[in-house]
Amino acid sequence: MYRFSNFPCSIIAILVSCQFRQLFASHSYTNVYGDELEPCSQPNANMALTGYTRNGSCIGNDDDSGSHHICIDVSSTEENFCTVTGQPDWCSSTSRCDTGNNGSSSNHDNKDCPIVNWCVCQWAFASYISKAGGCDNIQNIQCNAINLQALSAYAALADTSDDVNGEYSTALRCIEHRCSVHSSNVLNTLPTLR
Repeated sequence: MYRFSNFPCSIIAILVSCQFRQLFASHSYTNVYGDELEPCSQPNANMALTGYTRNGSCIGNDDDSGSHHICIDVSSTEENFCTVTGQPDWCSSTSRCDTGNNGSSSNHDNKDCPIVNWCVCQWAFASYISKAGGCDNIQNIQCNAINLQALSAYAALADTSDDVNGEYSTALRCIEHRCSVHSSNVLNTLPTLR
């Protein structure tokens, strides 16, 4: 039987690291209901493939400083997210179609589709609500495809000195209202977030 004291620390660190990667790789991402995160863009529905990692879901990598965790239908109202937030109008553009293959490049016809459901930055979303005139005036959000990490971030910042103009409190309440969910109930039942 091997004892850890027989191995150099670097080998132990690699073994532990690999075990953690396997553990977390088997877990799925979570939506605001505490269920498995559903895709934001819909395969074969004539809509562009979304997601920071272009896999159709509102997940990110460590370098996603915008935390693109909010799924909205940018086609659902006349004044879109881009117009209201003052961004260039990518909301009315096209991009590679979601063909249901998790972003692999087997889109043989290289067809572009309109941007419909899109993962937007959770920080821009918070200011979007204010600029749009409140939660009732924003575009439709896709609750099953909103990453719970957004709700967690809003809950952590709500009503703190970092809650500039109450935007994070408002974003938290907006998602709770639109999705008919109480963030504290969901956040308190989950041990870790992905």
